[in-house]
Amino acid sequence: MAYRATSLPLVLLGGATVGLLAGCSPAADSDADAITLHAIELGERHRGEITSASELNGKDGSRFARHTLTLDEGTLVEFALGGALHGSLALYDDETQLLATSASNPYGPPADTLRRRIDEAGDYLVVVSGVDAHSFGPYDLNSREIELSGSGSELAVSESLDGWLQDGPATYPLTIEESGLYRIEMHSDDFDAYLELAGPGNFFREDDDGAGNLNARISDFLEPGDYTVTARSAFGEGNGLYQLSVEPQELPHDGELRNGGEIAVGESLNGWLPGQRLEYTLTLDEAAVVTIDLKSDDFDAYLELSGQGVSTSDDDGGEGLDSRIRQRLEAGSYTIVARSFSSGASGLFELAVAAFDIGDLPSGGELTLGEPLQAWLEPGARDYYAFEITEAGRYRLDMMSSDLDAYLELEGNGIALSNDDGGSGLDSRIQTHLEPGEYRAIARSYNNSSSGTYTLSLVAE
Repeated sequence: MAYRATSLPLVLLGGATVGLLAGCSPAADSDADAITLHAIELGERHRGEITSASELNGKDGSRFARHTLTLDEGTLVEFALGGALHGSLALYDDETQLLATSASNPYGPPADTLRRRIDEAGDYLVVVSGVDAHSFGPYDLNSREIELSGSGSELAVSESLDGWLQDGPATYPLTIEESGLYRIEMHSDDFDAYLELAGPGNFFREDDDGAGNLNARISDFLEPGDYTVTARSAFGEGNGLYQLSVEPQELPHDGELRNGGEIAVGESLNGWLPGQRLEYTLTLDEAAVVTIDLKSDDFDAYLELSGQGVSTSDDDGGEGLDSRIRQRLEAGSYTIVARSFSSGASGLFELAVAAFDIGDLPSGGELTLGEPLQAWLEPGARDYYAFEITEAGRYRLDMMSSDLDAYLELEGNGIALSNDDGGSGLDSRIQTHLEPGEYRAIARSYNNSSSGTYTLSLVAE
């Protein structure tokens, strides 16, 4: 590659300019006559090598090479470093101001990739550097222009666009022509996405991590009108690429939504969380173990249950971010609150109540070798089971439950053992040698407050 003249003032200043701007101290013997600038073109690949003869960073002993190119205003450029060199990239403008480095974004692309939107046409400098004094080898410097629709573009329903966030938020007008349920999502691998939606009648919604993995999502009923979507990073930190989309959503089943009222045992309903809590009434004619599930793809579900001296709640007791409460309830009336873990979230959800009779489930008693039993643990309870060993040998005691973190204790005949997670997952298991005699198994939850069904078994190994 031929070298060329450049208007960059750092050529006359020697290596000190780059070194100081990069937070480095170049070698004391840097000489303007020894500076080598490699002229490159956007979209082409440049091959180079960092060797012991390359320019020296006097602060950490690493070596670096400089490359110049001319860029147009508004161009979104990407530089990617490949090859054997373990290195990094830095970009400077023609005033020797550091604009970006490949390691400046903790959420962003790999440390060998640098992206930047160019605000002013002119000559720019790309510096390829080894990460330390022992980093040498050949490298490929690839560059390209990234084409995307930028801030101010019209955001249309059932379409998506790519954007670039730099030096502040990006805003998009959105026109809704038909009333209905819509989902707006913002995804980025470069920063923590944050969405805001403003519309007629002081309508306002915002979301940080509603789509998971630091991505944002707003789901809501929108009336016809003009809205403004603001795409930004959480806490105002981070630059990078993102994807923005607006999609209409179908209502579940026949489109009926119940946002409050009565719910019966064995019933499942769909509702819409409008950014605030919803209340349902559950009435039991007789005591039962009740399972309440709140599921949603739009928000982090949170359940509350109160009444008849009961007051409990759950965040992620179901699958993923869904909620589940399983509780033994006496006959009477109860209030179920469906809401999101974070305030202001909205979206579709399913609420279901199921129950089963606990009249035949023990909470202590006798345990027979080789005969597993299903039991019910009250909140804060310790269930005691007596058993007799008639033949010396190795035995296994298991407590298994999908409702609680099981905890086992074994006492008797000079033995005092306990176990938390010795079984599968949060199940408990005690394996030991037992002599003939009388023993007692104690079944409880690890936190001494959970309740639910469990299976207890004793087998000879």
